[in-house]
Parts: sequence; C-alpha cells; structure tokens
Amino acid sequence: MTIRSVDVIIVGASLSAAAAAKRMVDAGLETIVLERKELPRHKICSGILSPRGHRFLLENFGPLPREALHEPTSCRGVTFHFPSMVSMPMDFFGGTTPHLHRKYSDYWAIKQSGAEVHDRTSFAGLEDRGDHVLVQARNNGEPVEYRARQVIGADGPSSLVIRSIYPDYPQTIPWFFVGQKFHDIIDCPLSPDYFHFWFHPGLGHYTWSHARDGRQIVGVGFKRGDNFAKKHETVVNYLAEKHGVRLHPHTEDEGCGENFGPSLINRYVFGKGNVLITGQAAGFLNMIGEGMSCALHSGAISGEAVVEARARNRPVQEVYRRMIASEVRRTSDQWNPLKIAFERPHEADFPTALMALGWRDRALVLRDLWRFVVLYKEFKWGRQMFRAAMQRPLIGGYSMQRWL
Repeated sequence: MTIRSVDVIIVGASLSAAAAAKRMVDAGLETIVLERKELPRHKICSGILSPRGHRFLLENFGPLPREALHEPTSCRGVTFHFPSMVSMPMDFFGGTTPHLHRKYSDYWAIKQSGAEVHDRTSFAGLEDRGDHVLVQARNNGEPVEYRARQVIGADGPSSLVIRSIYPDYPQTIPWFFVGQKFHDIIDCPLSPDYFHFWFHPGLGHYTWSHARDGRQIVGVGFKRGDNFAKKHETVVNYLAEKHGVRLHPHTEDEGCGENFGPSLINRYVFGKGNVLITGQAAGFLNMIGEGMSCALHSGAISGEAVVEARARNRPVQEVYRRMIASEVRRTSDQWNPLKIAFERPHEADFPTALMALGWRDRALVLRDLWRFVVLYKEFKWGRQMFRAAMQRPLIGGYSMQRWL
C-alpha cells in the first residue's frame, strides 16, 4: 500500500477545518482534508451564524456566494421566550448576520482554503509515532494511509479522532440529542427576522424555531434516550397554544448527538502529542448553541499553532494550548453567570433587554431562568461552573488543568 506523506492531515471538511487549512496553506504547508461524505455534503445545523463568525468569513474567505445562504438570507438577532410569556427580542451587535446553507457554505470555505480535499474518505484510526502520525483511512471502501507531522480533528462532537486518542471519553460525558423538523406554514406570528429560543423546562433542554426557505423549523434538544417524536409534538402543541403558530405536519426531519458540557464547565478536549482537536469536537459551543463562530476561530488557532510550533521548534500541544486560551475565555465567558450578570459576553445585549422590562416581568424572567437551570441539575455542572466563574477574575482565564 502506498503511503502519502504530507505536512498536515485534517479530519472533517467543516468550517473549523477550512479555517485551520487556510492558515497552514498560506504558510506553505501541504495540507489534506479528509471527508467521509461526497462533497458538497449536507450538514445538520440551524445555520444562523453569529456576527463574529461573519466577520471572520469576510476577512479570511471573502463575501459569501448566494448559493451558500438560505432564505431569509440574514438574521437580525435572537428572541428569548419564557414560560411566563415574557419575550425579549435582542438585535445582534453589528447588524444582521448570514443564514448559512451549510451544504454549500462549508464546501465554499474548504475550496477557498486552498487545501487538497479527499472526500468519500473515512478516518479509520491513527498512530502517533512521535516524529510523525500514521493515519489510516478508507477511500470508497479501499484502505489508504497517510503520514503527517500533525493531525487536526475537526470532525464534530462525535469525533472519531477523539475516540482514537481517548477511547473512554464518550462514556465520561452526558450526551444529548438535538433534532429539528421542517413544517409548511399555515400561520406563524413569530418574526422571521429572529432566531427564537425558549427557556422552558417543560419543553426540553434546548428548544428553538426559525424560518427557512418558506418553512418553519421547530427544534428540540434533550438528554439522549428520550423520544424525539414526543418531545417535538409537545413543542409544536405549545407553540400553537401559546404563540398562535399553526403548522402543517412536518415534511422532513433530522437530528444528531451533541455534547453541551465542555464550554459550561471548562472541560475542553485539545488532543495530545501531534494530534490537535478543534471546533465543536473540542467542546466549543456558545450559549444559544451556535458553534460555527467558535469553530472558525478555534480552527484558525489550531492552524496557527502548527505553523508557530514548526517555526519555533516547540511541541505543538504546548503552543496550541497557550494560543487557544483566548478562545476558551471568549466561549466560556458566555456561560459564566458573573460575566452574564455584570458584563456583556454575548453578541446580543441581554442585560440591557432585561433592564428594559418592568420590574414584575424582570422578576418573572429571573424566576424562569432559575427553573430552567435546575433542569440540568442531574449533570452536576453547577458547582463546576461556579468554581470556573470564581477562577476567571483571579487568574484572568480558565484553568488549563481541566483540559484533555
């Protein structure tokens, strides 16, 4: 069997992969991206990119082509809804942001990166031999091997790269299922200009809705093992009763496993040796479940770390962990209760929107938020979040000792 020797292998043709590849290709490193599906490929996602992520795309890849956008092509902000029937619409700082069609936006970004792409090539395993990593894969079912100085896992929350270096990791964390169904609309008073999110413990751990291509998405996230159809039906009935949303039966549905925990409790996974983990695989996810912006920035940092480690002849993990700390601060700050209460860590102004409410509605929102947080009590995240929040002002960041 012929072994292809390159500088870097990236697993997964994701946005984080595109950002990492761009940095390394620009530095002259031969970079190959492995993608198990044929490109362009479907990607389960709401597609609502944050303004920070949009700026990254513009600065690094240029204006998005029209085919990379759903209709409506942009989103004005986010509206939080509460069981008390208080709703808080909040515009994003910096204006509207794109509604990405991930099948085409990811493919466009990967092509813009300049990396060589091997699609229909599934990752099968790796062996870190110190001075290089041997990567096993299968292209159209046939075994292939690559030899690379570094490997970057950008293959999402169910990362096979993580499983290859930490086989027991999936059993150490709680897993959630997030699913969305697409409905033709009879009547929908929810503004199509906003991403709608419900802090309602009776609906699920994560509940959302927004317009896409003439239909309405209704999505729900919950602890793995519960029933998607029943959870979704509960949400649809609630939207009809409380918000006047009338929908036809769904015509399409999709879902996947997710891990919400790492960014809440500072338990990120960044790899070991010559293997780096980035994007949502590493645990980056902001408070409204948008992982694209974090993926772009963390992916770029992983690429920069490879370039700098080579230039300085330093261990790549040492360089990566030092550099990625800035993205950890930005992401974990969005879950930090002290930051939320006294600063503005998000890209929509929650504190100002809260203070604009009357005192009674403000009290109802705070009560509803507390009841929603209690929904996560079984995962025992509260004490870990509090410890991380207290460490933040003392050490200027979050402890690296909790990272894998």
